Amino acid sequence: MIPLKDATRSPVRFPLVTVGLIAINVLAFIWELGNDDATIVRFAVVPAELMRGHGWTTPFTAMFLHAGFMHIIGNMLFLSAFAPVIEDTMGRGRFLVFYVLGGLAATAAQVVISPGSTVPQLGASGAIAAVMGAFVVTFPGDRIKVLWLLGWIVEVAYVPAVLLIGIWLLTQLMNQVGAVVSADTGGVAYAAHVGGALFGMLTARLFERGGDR
Repeated sequence: MIPLKDATRSPVRFPLVTVGLIAINVLAFIWELGNDDATIVRFAVVPAELMRGHGWTTPFTAMFLHAGFMHIIGNMLFLSAFAPVIEDTMGRGRFLVFYVLGGLAATAAQVVISPGSTVPQLGASGAIAAVMGAFVVTFPGDRIKVLWLLGWIVEVAYVPAVLLIGIWLLTQLMNQVGAVVSADTGGVAYAAHVGGALFGMLTARLFERGGDR
């Protein structure tokens, strides 16, 4: 299922921060296309290097980089579907702080799980997971317009946020358990997704504007 938008509500204010984050991610990806892998890896998170006290700026830079076209397209679709109403609820300044802290919390979770990993990690997935965690706490009953891909059949459906995000989070947990059991230290950073989502669920109410809810 590919989320498209919140079909229940629309933001009152223009989601300036969300649009800005998408623009920065796209510009960073264009920069990646013009550079070799060695240059890009310098800005990615390598857990083993962090544990040795190196690359302390990479948790910030890595959350704006992506591994390929499908990676950035998928992440930006999820961001554009869930972030606007959360930005509206928190306010632009609070939302920006929340987003960055969510990305840092996601990185911390992955480093804790795989402190010796030398696999470079990058992507906005952890920060977006925090947004999704906030969404499921704040608007669990909202219906999300999604594209349902069934082989060659493409259907539009409306799925409750709590169900859509719940299934997604359960999938991340199961994949992380499978990675631990198989001693897999590469691939998708599932622990970052779980860590980001938990951060969003636990802190969403703290970032809301007091007068709105």
